[in-house]
Amino acid sequence: MKAFKEIMSWIVPIVIGLAIAFAIKSFVFTRVRVDGPSMQPNLQNNEKVFAWKMSKVKHLSVIVFDAHGEDPSAKTHTNYVKRVIGLPGDTVSSKNGYIYVNNKKIDQSFISKSERTSGTGNWTLKSLEKTQGWGSGKTGVVPKGKYFVLGDHRSVSNDSRYWGFVDKDKVVGVVKVPFWTSTKTRRANINDMAY
Repeated sequence: MKAFKEIMSWIVPIVIGLAIAFAIKSFVFTRVRVDGPSMQPNLQNNEKVFAWKMSKVKHLSVIVFDAHGEDPSAKTHTNYVKRVIGLPGDTVSSKNGYIYVNNKKIDQSFISKSERTSGTGNWTLKSLEKTQGWGSGKTGVVPKGKYFVLGDHRSVSNDSRYWGFVDKDKVVGVVKVPFWTSTKTRRANINDMAY
């Protein structure tokens, strides 16, 4: 009996600790590794960040989402990291390196002029839907329960311009860069830009 109590005094705290860790990972946040250059200069390939599961998705939030079923080329268990440009009901367009949401030019101070203009192109949601063959091509608005996302490094980013909207149910969480990594400016460009 004494041996059983001693064993249980070790097992119970371990089980409780594992249960708490599982609950945090399932409901609060999870660690994510950035894969590829599409979010440069603000996030680097192989950089480790956190995805906060309970954060509200806003304009310019950087999100992690399950890309399988969104991007036709994405395999199962493939997560993408992209910046939310359009929320449900928004119109989105690009002209001469500037992005407009609901006909208002958005602040893109998180990337340089060459990053804004190189590879971004001139388009509207309607024109993208027609040329890329996704969506209805009729309304030109982000549908209910969906997001329009872009990578910060536009010339190499595989994003909503090519395969369409991201379903809100596919979102894992909002990216936050921990204070002990990256530079102050790059952290602010990820953690503090959303509105």
